[in-house]
Amino acid sequence: MKNMENMRILIVDDERSIVEMLEKMLMKEGFTSVMKAYSAEEALTKIHAYTFDFIVLDVMLPDGNGFDLGPKIREKSSAHILYLTAKTSDFDVLTGFAVGGDDYVTKPFNPLEIVARLKAVQRRMPASRIEDKPFTSTHDFGHFKVNEISKELIVRDQTVSCPALVYRLLLFLCKHPNQVFTKSELFDAVWGMDHIVDDNTIMVHIRRIRERIEPDPSRPQFLITIRGLGYKLVKAARE
Repeated sequence: MKNMENMRILIVDDERSIVEMLEKMLMKEGFTSVMKAYSAEEALTKIHAYTFDFIVLDVMLPDGNGFDLGPKIREKSSAHILYLTAKTSDFDVLTGFAVGGDDYVTKPFNPLEIVARLKAVQRRMPASRIEDKPFTSTHDFGHFKVNEISKELIVRDQTVSCPALVYRLLLFLCKHPNQVFTKSELFDAVWGMDHIVDDNTIMVHIRRIRERIEPDPSRPQFLITIRGLGYKLVKAARE
């Protein structure tokens, strides 16, 4: 588990009162590496200059839309993106996931909810350490590979960008090939039992994996649905 003081956090919101409130709360909880941005342009500048583990991103910014900013962030970062939004419709929530988001909180919100989400992510992050012996772990499925050392998804010899939760879900499935997992089991393994997610969340992330690893996402060969049971990542693609 990564130490709180090593977690690198970026808060992006044009409402300075919200940014300052979150910064104070996070610092109080032990997260000391916190940076701030008040516009899309400023956020992108900092994302190009620094590496972040967690980004709190407001949807409505003075110089752009947070949903539009998501794909640009994904070009440079695999940080966990949590959207702040006043919009609560299913369409808006799914839009956030589709453009690279990992989670969302609706305004107005309790800052402790952000802290709880961040701590859940922090608990799943490996601590930086020097291994006693060389560690190599590449999950090779032929058409694609997942490299645990570089945290990369490689499809047909090309590195493919992969949001943090999409990567973690794919990595979990890679570690357990040919096993069927229910949605509930995937919830617990990737999001954690203390996190509330619904069926749509799993379905969106499964689709995002298929869009990256499948030759034809509409006819999956690797990540297949087992009707009435769940999902399975097969080691050898079906003919």
